[in-house]
Amino acid sequence: MTALSLGLNEYQILASRSDRTRDKGNGFDLPVLGLVGEVGSLLSEVKKRQRDKAAIIGYEQTVLEELGDTLWYLAITADHAGIKLAALAGADPGSDLPFTALQPQHSLPLNTPSAQFEKTLLRLTAATGELAAEVDGSHGDGIFLQTRLGSVLTHLVQAANEAEVLLEAAARANIQKTEDRWPQERVYPELFDSAFPSDEQLPRTLEIDIYERDASNDKRYVLQSCNGLFIGDRLTDNIMEPDDYRFHDVFHYAYAAVLGWSPVTRALLKRKRKSKARVDEGEDGARASLIEEGVATYVFGIAKDFDFFANQKPGDLSLTLLKNVRQFVRGYEVHTSPLWLWEEAILQGNHAFRYLRENRRGRIKLAVEKRSLSIEELPR
Repeated sequence: MTALSLGLNEYQILASRSDRTRDKGNGFDLPVLGLVGEVGSLLSEVKKRQRDKAAIIGYEQTVLEELGDTLWYLAITADHAGIKLAALAGADPGSDLPFTALQPQHSLPLNTPSAQFEKTLLRLTAATGELAAEVDGSHGDGIFLQTRLGSVLTHLVQAANEAEVLLEAAARANIQKTEDRWPQERVYPELFDSAFPSDEQLPRTLEIDIYERDASNDKRYVLQSCNGLFIGDRLTDNIMEPDDYRFHDVFHYAYAAVLGWSPVTRALLKRKRKSKARVDEGEDGARASLIEEGVATYVFGIAKDFDFFANQKPGDLSLTLLKNVRQFVRGYEVHTSPLWLWEEAILQGNHAFRYLRENRRGRIKLAVEKRSLSIEELPR
């Protein structure tokens, strides 16, 4: 297979590296349900495009992503059955087939869904429904499965043709997305301030004491100190029902430690990159700080519903959550940070936050070059 053309079996191997459904031990249930769900999502996008044509932004990119996700679940379901993806397209056993052999090699902008595209999606839905109705979690009959899965692939290719989308482009974008989220090797990107003077860099190691105090009006507030000096303002929850948001600066410290990015922390520690005016204003300015506060507030709102991610491990956080977070920071340097690194920052920040909720005080330790935020007991 040439480097210019991606093979179906080649894609299946790459897709299987991010397969987390095997860990659940329930045969085909998860990949088949995922397949049905992705086809449903594709139909939903078409429906929204018809209803709100002017309001849907990035429709073509969304269709490309949904087709890629559908292809991923198809490849994983076939992989669980020991069936090569190329075999579903009629390739000889043991041989691969390039995506270029599946459809004409052209791509045009997809503006308004055609009636034929809608009908093909309905047929694709029916094909996945028939597969789901007859798969009971066991491996079942190989010939039967290959026939059903082949039918799904046929309709998927037809849908891509009518959408004027190259299925190979969808496959490559899908692999890029899964690597962004669940990489085979985690390589930390260069720190954003590595080329700046040391006094404009985030401190590579830092300790910050965080503790709670009672106010005279029966309220409680949080103080922070670094090297014996108070930093920041007295923090309260700023909400009718207390939820300990007054400890939320720990999230900013997690972004600083793990992502190497935090306009809020830079302002707090007076480490703004003033040697370059555009960076000082654009990346470290007030708007960037507001964006970061928005990210922290958004993640906090989600985390509250999940016990602040107490039972979440690396790889567990919602892909939608991480994509939404990165959408918040579009246009800023941290937008280039991979999703898995965002997850590390969020999990480490929430770990420290849970400690503070329980103990009401703690010593935060940042190790930026190690991309680590830890917390320990703060002596009284």
